[in-house]
Amino acid sequence: MEGVQTGAVRRVLFFDSGVGGLSVYRDVKEVNPDVEGFYLFDNECFPYGTKSPAFLENRVVSLIDAACRRLRPAAAVIACNTASTVVLPFVRERISIPVIGVVPAIKPAARLSQKKVIALLATPGTVSRPYTDELIKKYASDCKVIKLGTPVLASIAESRLSTGTVDRKAIEQTVKPLMELKGGDRPDVAVLGCTHYPFIADVLQQLMPDVRFIDSGNAIGRRVRQVLSALGPESFEKPGQPLAFYTGNLDSYADRLKMVRNFGFADLQQF
Repeated sequence: MEGVQTGAVRRVLFFDSGVGGLSVYRDVKEVNPDVEGFYLFDNECFPYGTKSPAFLENRVVSLIDAACRRLRPAAAVIACNTASTVVLPFVRERISIPVIGVVPAIKPAARLSQKKVIALLATPGTVSRPYTDELIKKYASDCKVIKLGTPVLASIAESRLSTGTVDRKAIEQTVKPLMELKGGDRPDVAVLGCTHYPFIADVLQQLMPDVRFIDSGNAIGRRVRQVLSALGPESFEKPGQPLAFYTGNLDSYADRLKMVRNFGFADLQQF
């Protein structure tokens, strides 16, 4: 782009309740190498899947507003299905930069399913949201959608990223209702409706090898590229340091610091 220095970056804020949104950050970076990220996770109130819509509206809007005032990104990504299905319009009212949400990949799942039976793995909040029901009504009206809402998988993924170990037995027990389905009742496509779940997708695939698991990461990467391409050259800045932030207190700061550095962040700071 004319007037843009070589190596210039555009800073984007990524927000989640925990570290699951790092899966979205990873996919966005693959499509947008000129993005320099800030990552903010609300460790103090993790997990979001059991929180009320009113709580999420107040909490998420205020945190993202504060982060945008402090960090001044060119755009923001709410890298959390649970939060996005509630707060997107409220965040967009509060801040002036583009805000991109992450919602369950119902549309591509319905398109990919040969059996027209799909599963939605998500938090209790996401599976119960009217927004999710509208996605199903709009894009998967010809499908049987099996909802499995659980707060367990996000915590397992969170722990795996921090410790490197995964509770396979707990995952198996959680998805057992899907594994026990037979024949025409068994889904052939499953939506990973929480940004934590790509970090345990390998285990889910081993447990259900005949099911295709999909998430929204690549689609969000393309959407970020589209949004950023509409911004002017003033949205570019000199490279700085990609930084990660957390709320509350961390029990295992060293593990979390190592983890975010594995994703390319220079430091982890309390917000």
